[in-house]
Amino acid sequence: MERTSLQIKVLYDEMGRAEKKIADWILANPGKLIPLSISELADECQCSEATIVRFARRLGFEGYQALKISLAREDNPHNISESIKPDDSSFEVFEKVCNDIYCSLERTKKILDQKSLAAAAEKILAANHIITLGLGNSASVAVDMSHKFLRAGCNAVAYTDNHMQAIAASHLAEGDVALGISHSGSSKDIVDALRLARERGAATIALTNYGKSPILKVSDIVLQTVSDETQYSILALNSRIAQLAIVDALYFYIVFRMGEKASAAIEATEKALLSKKY
Repeated sequence: MERTSLQIKVLYDEMGRAEKKIADWILANPGKLIPLSISELADECQCSEATIVRFARRLGFEGYQALKISLAREDNPHNISESIKPDDSSFEVFEKVCNDIYCSLERTKKILDQKSLAAAAEKILAANHIITLGLGNSASVAVDMSHKFLRAGCNAVAYTDNHMQAIAASHLAEGDVALGISHSGSSKDIVDALRLARERGAATIALTNYGKSPILKVSDIVLQTVSDETQYSILALNSRIAQLAIVDALYFYIVFRMGEKASAAIEATEKALLSKKY
């Protein structure tokens, strides 16, 4: 038996009733935990999200995500992809990556709510100030988003440090927008920052994977992608491409709706950057 599963059995008698429900479910459903968000596991086990965090910490992990990663490694310690094989050529690997990305984009296109996308675009268009929030794998998406909005003439700033996220959110007001990016929807710092932004009167938008998760509770508008998270792909790298596609869609919508103002801003940006190139 693998270490984490063994640890669950060793500590089982010390657990409370709710924690034992989680332990029983995990032991009875090997390999099925990985795709579930913390909210979805809470529904499966009929317990609170706080109980799941407490359960993970009892096992020595910082939180639910660390527990998932440990179990994923135990389920299959060698494979990092379901489709890519060790003897594939570099081009075969490239082809499979492209196929996975294509599948993720097509599935995202089918589930992305058109009204939510339109509402998010209009909120951003009308915003006095925009902050984009991302940590870890989502940080690059947050930076890309603010970079594009800033070029178009929007007052946008990305924050990828959890302390700065809290500070920035605390200074928002009605008419501002906070946009949080989290594939799992369970990043505590992103959820906390969006909650704080909402309390200050700002509109909150989440860019997250399809399914139930804590970020939904603090978001006025939700934009969802579809990218499978399995024991082989715990980082859900394809989700980043789907997220960037949504970012680009928002950017182009905003640029065309802003008209001459956006064109002037983009032109001014290009002129400012001329001296940075040979």
